[in-house]
Amino acid sequence: MIFTDYYNSPIGGITMASEGEGLCGLWFDGQKYFASTVKGETEDKSLPVFEKTKKWLDIYFSGEEPDFTPKLSLNGSKFRKAVWDILLTIPYGSVMTYGEIARIMAKQSGIAKMSAQAVGGAVGHNPVSIIVPCHRVVGTNGNLTGYAGGIDKKISLLKNEKTDISKMFVLKKN
Repeated sequence: MIFTDYYNSPIGGITMASEGEGLCGLWFDGQKYFASTVKGETEDKSLPVFEKTKKWLDIYFSGEEPDFTPKLSLNGSKFRKAVWDILLTIPYGSVMTYGEIARIMAKQSGIAKMSAQAVGGAVGHNPVSIIVPCHRVVGTNGNLTGYAGGIDKKISLLKNEKTDISKMFVLKKN
């Protein structure tokens, strides 16, 4: 059984999902791959992890950096989980390129090169938006490309973190 709850953010509704202990999903309503990791029946229920997530989101949307992370329960391939672990290291207010993540992944895997496109696929399928900060990933030269929640939300999240996006531009819209 997967449990769900909801949060109304300043930039749109958010659905949260949990197997009971950890957060396994957090999506903007209607985003690409919405609830893609939720299989089977769901039930709306208030859980401690949802209350902690709402507190995290309240702090985040107030323009502050939360000093805690709700318990996460990320489901995905070994490759995707490794990419998501790297996302969790991107500092608040900063960005990293798909290519930089690919280089880190290659080094961790002991190989010469890793595909930035493969990394992009893993970033795009991140099931816990915002908290696992896939919005902090940009294309070459800071191009604002790709975000399952939509480029407008990516820009809003980066601005919320006071990220300097003045030299970034939208490469393609989702």
